[in-house]
Amino acid sequence: MAKILVTGGCGYIGSHTLVDLIDNGFDVISADNNINSDPSVLKGIAAITGKTVKNYAVDLADLAATKEIFSANPDIGGIIHFAARKSVAESVNEPLAYFRNNVNSLLNLLECMKEFKVNNFIFSSSCTVYGNPDAIPVTEETPFKPAESPYGRTKQMGEHILEDFSKTHQHINSISLRYFNPAGAHESALIGESSFNKGWFLVPAITETAIGKREQLTVNGTDYDTKDGSCIRDYIHVMDLANAHTKALQYLIEQTQTKNYDVFNLGIGQGVSVLEAIHAFEKVTKVSLNYKLGERRSGDVIAIYANSEKAERLLGWKPSRQIEEIMATAWAWENRPKAVG
Repeated sequence: MAKILVTGGCGYIGSHTLVDLIDNGFDVISADNNINSDPSVLKGIAAITGKTVKNYAVDLADLAATKEIFSANPDIGGIIHFAARKSVAESVNEPLAYFRNNVNSLLNLLECMKEFKVNNFIFSSSCTVYGNPDAIPVTEETPFKPAESPYGRTKQMGEHILEDFSKTHQHINSISLRYFNPAGAHESALIGESSFNKGWFLVPAITETAIGKREQLTVNGTDYDTKDGSCIRDYIHVMDLANAHTKALQYLIEQTQTKNYDVFNLGIGQGVSVLEAIHAFEKVTKVSLNYKLGERRSGDVIAIYANSEKAERLLGWKPSRQIEEIMATAWAWENRPKAVG
């Protein structure tokens, strides 16, 4: 099989996707400068798969350094691009850092695809491209609304760049995967969400509060126009999400697509509120969570969840895990032996 470059391969979704790619017979390499990831995750990947993954500690916003990866690996047949800064809250405070990193890394990879004749590209997009949609669930035809954060805007920009690029490079096939809220961990508890991300996202914030790393969890906003006043999201297990990237890549390699650029939603199609997620954790783990109700947080979308019928129809992908399994695997990862990572 073709060699696949996974950018951000030491990150949360990237590391789980490396496992799924290896399980499906792909040869893989990673590019990750580890500014918000932990290179020790490669040990977990090796323990799960029996394969050692080479990582290039390269800043993809540096074009010359990025080209060196392709020069050293002339057999790269596809790219899955995860490498990006991804905190909504941080992006509000550091917008230039997000534009500089997220946009430039994409442009450099596309330049390398042209020069080194790599024809398959999967872009890690996000449901944030929809902003606060007028109706839910959202489909791939749902129009973009103004992004609620600079992070979301970089994903909108990335999709527009790919759409324009595809019009003049018909031989290059690319897909944007708009996914919702990844959570959980590999069933082995050998890899999961890195400590670099703790506190940025709800599920790790729940588990670190439950285990005592945080004194208390704050529910940001309880007066939204939702079923219980808290924000609603579509939580998808990270291994289901990882498998969608493999299936999207296979879809391109097999050349079964009808156009050279397409987009897919990835979610379970159910909205879960912040309070419902907390209660699901308490039910599965039998642990009472210390949380309080707080003010709204800047940049948060009120409610969003997916219609993923297109991915099921064309990619043959369908998630198999629900919120309970997300919480169970996240808790197992939080309770892993200290020597694991």
